[in-house]
Amino acid sequence: MASDHGYSCACCGGRHGDVPMNFSSPAPVHWDGSLATDPDSLLTDDRCVIEGEHFFVRGMVELPVIGSDEVFSWGVWVSLSAGSYARSVEVWDEPGRENEPSAFGWFSTELPVYRPTTVNLKTRVHTRPVGERPWIELEPTDHPLAVEQRTGITMGRVREIADAVLNAGR
Repeated sequence: MASDHGYSCACCGGRHGDVPMNFSSPAPVHWDGSLATDPDSLLTDDRCVIEGEHFFVRGMVELPVIGSDEVFSWGVWVSLSAGSYARSVEVWDEPGRENEPSAFGWFSTELPVYRPTTVNLKTRVHTRPVGERPWIELEPTDHPLAVEQRTGITMGRVREIADAVLNAGR
């Protein structure tokens, strides 16, 4: 039986072919555009520093899709201590970096489809091979995102997420 990965958009009423399997945040929730001119601040696709005091990396929260080999992922930001951030920068392009121990981090992305807020959830940041973003493991709590990471989500839930994210602000 072929699977239908399309979905019906609640906003336009139209049928869309493929449901997106990934959404990402361009910056940590704490980033403000005015920081772009601050010499002690930096925002790249993978790393962020705010005023030389707050350090972040972008990683992936992966949610297995029940009944398939697929994974839905959120590209999110996690804060790290100064030491953990410095070590991640040091080994960023080093083969074997996936052997680094995981680091504690605070979730620094607001995912609008979850209540309560996702900001400041406790995480472990697991470095992966060069070219791959870190895997973000949430502390195993009863927060809906942590539960979905542990138990998986249905393709129907993926469609709900896509609809909510793509139609936010309409």
